[in-house]
Amino acid sequence: MQPNYTSPQPQQINNNMTMSIVAIFLFWPLAIPAIINASKVNPLIQQGDYAGAQAAAAESKKWSKWALIVGIAWYVIAIVCCALGGIGAIMGAETSTTSY
Repeated sequence: MQPNYTSPQPQQINNNMTMSIVAIFLFWPLAIPAIINASKVNPLIQQGDYAGAQAAAAESKKWSKWALIVGIAWYVIAIVCCALGGIGAIMGAETSTTSY
């Protein structure tokens, strides 16, 4: 029996699963690798591979950020194009008057 022996507490590593799930709604092609890497973090921690878990978490964060950036940019471009198209339609309707 070993006196005062406590097992070491596993490191807490954020797996970024929440950010990966949010990213899938914005740009799913880049969010899929983020979710795959995020799902690897907890099993690696349980195996004691803290370096591997940290690397998987970093990859998950990288892919999630890219998915968020691309997705938000895509939506902004779509909104701007729709707004400009609507303004163009309004301007075109005002200038084209037909008289019979």
